[in-house]
Amino acid sequence: MDRRPMDLEAYVERTRSGPCFVCAFLAGDPGYAHETVFEDAAHVAFLDRWPTLPGKVLVAPKAHVEHVVRDLDEGAYHRLMLFVREIALAVEAVCEPERTYLYSLGSQQGNAHLHWHVAALPSGVPYPHQQFHALMTENGVLPLPPDQAVEMAIRLREAVKARGVLKEG
Repeated sequence: MDRRPMDLEAYVERTRSGPCFVCAFLAGDPGYAHETVFEDAAHVAFLDRWPTLPGKVLVAPKAHVEHVVRDLDEGAYHRLMLFVREIALAVEAVCEPERTYLYSLGSQQGNAHLHWHVAALPSGVPYPHQQFHALMTENGVLPLPPDQAVEMAIRLREAVKARGVLKEG
């Protein structure tokens, strides 16, 4: 994988002083544009702007929720996790990974909007470059030209639709 360095200082400044990136994206702010993979009435999946692995997707509730265990009732939690699972299965169908990583990051100090990362580890990645190493932007990010982002989002969207579990909306 041809990783490129990322300006981590600028990223941290943006996450700590800028608007909520998920809410800004959903509001159509061009500075926070992402390529949408799939959405329903309550959730959205979109490509990571700074992917560390091919096909990396972020999944979030559309409502500004900050705590997965405190802010979601049991039904909302189950619906969110079903959405995450279906997106992850689509990522697996398209990327055919050795392993799929699911994790949620963020804090009250930055990236507070609850979101899950769906990251597909390609086969053949040497063990020392798997797991945390593969996920950390400090180890570089993959360039994602706009045309490739559109193509990946289309392929992922088709894979979600082919499963037929989630309904657009």
